[in-house]
Amino acid sequence: MNGWKVVYYLSPSGDNPVKDFLDKHPKAKLKALRIFSHIKEFGLTSAIPHIKKLTGTPLWEIRILGGDSIRILYVTRSGKQVLLLHVFEKKTDKTPPKEIKIALSRISEN
Repeated sequence: MNGWKVVYYLSPSGDNPVKDFLDKHPKAKLKALRIFSHIKEFGLTSAIPHIKKLTGTPLWEIRILGGDSIRILYVTRSGKQVLLLHVFEKKTDKTPPKEIKIALSRISEN
C-alpha cells in the first residue's frame, strides 16, 4: 500500500463543506470517492488524468467531469496527506478567484 491519506478540511465549528457538497451531488461523489481510493492505494500519480496544478498557488484541483463539472481544491501535506479544502461547480474556463481565496483561507485554519 502506498500510504497516502485523503483528509477533509474541517472548519473551526466542525463543518465539513467538501463532504456536505459531495453528499448533495451523488454522481460526483461516486466519481470523487473512486479518485480518492486510487490516491490512497496508488498515490497521486494514479490520479494524473484527474488532477491539475493551479498556477501561482500551492493548490491543486481534482477535476470531476460529467453532467456537472466539479472541482475539488486541495494541498498536499507532509506524511503523504491530501487535504481537501474546497469544492465547487466550475462554470467558466478559469477557476474563479473567489473559489481560490476560500481554499487558501482554509489552509491556515487546519
